[in-house]
Amino acid sequence: MQNLREEHDTMGTVLVPADRLWGAQTQRSLQNFAIGTETMPRSIIRAFAHLKKAAAQANWDCGKLSEERRDAIAAACGLIAGGELDGEFPLKIWQTGSGTQSNMNVNEVIAHLCAKAGVEVHPNDHVNLSQSSNDTFPTAMHIAAVCEMEERLLPAMERLEKTLRRLEEENRDVIKIGRTHLQDAVPLRFSQEISGWRHMLTVCREMAAGAVDALRYLALGGTAVGTGLNAPHDFGERTAVLLTRYTGHRFFTSPNKFHALTSKDGFVYAHGFLKALAADLMKIANDVRWLASGPRCGLGEIVIPENEPGSSIMPGKVNPTQCEAVTMVAVQVMGNDAAIGFAASQGNFELNVFMPVIAYNFLQSVELLSDVMDSFDRNCLQGLRANRQRMGELVDRSLMLVTCLTPLIGYEKAAECAKRAHQEGLTLRQAVLDSGLLTAEAYDRAVQADKMV
Repeated sequence: MQNLREEHDTMGTVLVPADRLWGAQTQRSLQNFAIGTETMPRSIIRAFAHLKKAAAQANWDCGKLSEERRDAIAAACGLIAGGELDGEFPLKIWQTGSGTQSNMNVNEVIAHLCAKAGVEVHPNDHVNLSQSSNDTFPTAMHIAAVCEMEERLLPAMERLEKTLRRLEEENRDVIKIGRTHLQDAVPLRFSQEISGWRHMLTVCREMAAGAVDALRYLALGGTAVGTGLNAPHDFGERTAVLLTRYTGHRFFTSPNKFHALTSKDGFVYAHGFLKALAADLMKIANDVRWLASGPRCGLGEIVIPENEPGSSIMPGKVNPTQCEAVTMVAVQVMGNDAAIGFAASQGNFELNVFMPVIAYNFLQSVELLSDVMDSFDRNCLQGLRANRQRMGELVDRSLMLVTCLTPLIGYEKAAECAKRAHQEGLTLRQAVLDSGLLTAEAYDRAVQADKMV
């Protein structure tokens, strides 16, 4: 039989597992919101740990908290931020829309850790001093989002971009046929095609700066409705400076706490960048799997690593599974974007009450994009190589080489030659020579794929 202990809050007594550090309000949430399997992201919990440490220091600076309690709270926050106590934060995303219960979960765990260290700390009176769930939860969301983007997403983008830059350099001498509308087009260098992929990431990294900056402004100091009731007048400024020091990421206090509590437009804006990145990755992955299609009956212009068997019934089949993972992540991110947009539109009066679902979807997008870029890079793109023979064959067979003849014979005559070659199974060269429009020497002088790129 499980050992239990009594914990109390303003609503009475609750039985809590004796080996757990949380208190009554966490236990009530576990009982009242047994919904789904999605729990509060660990990055939110770590953000709360930094926040509570900064708040304790700021409260001590303002003469509202003793040095002993400040130090005890800081030590507890260090354990939480280090990930040693992740099991103490079991609450579901599908709880109160302000995230109050997760704020109290953190407060209660910190208070119990302080008690174990011999310091009496109350979860509301001391850990939550000068704060409200209404300003701490959005602050934790912003901290987690900035940290995850700058520590995980941007480095993954840079690694992927580096691989594409290498492939671009290695394939400068490779000519291939271009395609528009899934139909043959004029030739280009394979490096030029890769440069398009690479520049997508370059542009996205430039977009990322604005996206991250939109999330650097914190609600802390606004307390319940934005007025800052029960908080020192400079509490927001102090904690922003401290959070910058503790996390190594730049944060500022929001100049308008009424906006900070009720609007989540920063998340909508920043997730728009994540959606743009997902769209670009979808395009790159689709190009790669099309170009690698085959091995005998597809385009077959590139070869990608063979990582695992592709079929339970067709022996020897290998599939572009890394590309498929990228495209599935892209679809999930686009769905998350819709959820975040809807949730952010629900800022009624002084508070948005869809914050946990916004945080969950945003951070999931960051995590999935970071992981899938590294996986795609490591397991696919780093081993990608051009099938030069196949690319050369397709260039030679293409009818769209006729485009370079239009200055010599005109658009309509060039089109007639291309159509005749296709209908009669001729080479383009033979169709043009049969038309009498050009001599063999003139044709060979004009139609040189490497001069068309």
